[in-house]
Amino acid sequence: MIGDERATSMSEYRMPRLQFSLAAAIALLVVAPAASHAQGQRIIVEQAGASPRQEGLVRVQSSVNFFVAGPTGDGDEAQKLRDRARRTVYEMAARECDLLREVLAKDCRMESVSTNINRQYGQQQQEGFNVNGAMNFQISIK
Repeated sequence: MIGDERATSMSEYRMPRLQFSLAAAIALLVVAPAASHAQGQRIIVEQAGASPRQEGLVRVQSSVNFFVAGPTGDGDEAQKLRDRARRTVYEMAARECDLLREVLAKDCRMESVSTNINRQYGQQQQEGFNVNGAMNFQISIK
């Protein structure tokens, strides 16, 4: 009888394993078609804080670098020269939307303008300022 008891307990052990294996195989058959459909899906993740980009809108960046000769000290003339250099960048930014509308934009919105002015002086070079300007716009295409 002891042998019969072992045979019964072994078959009871094998039966749940067989049922589990069968259930796993069926689950795979059900999930596999769903997974193959998921491959064609496209997921877009937008970063928090980033402005949502609308269809048909394009960001345009423009930068300019130039040199303005003149005094670089702390006096009034040097201050006027720095003001003139920044004004030049701002005027360029103001005209940029007009140019973009002429060429490729239906509408234009300025997002940012920045200027950076560095003093240049020394024995081997002309005294003045190196001016860097950057402008960012958002346009809708014609």
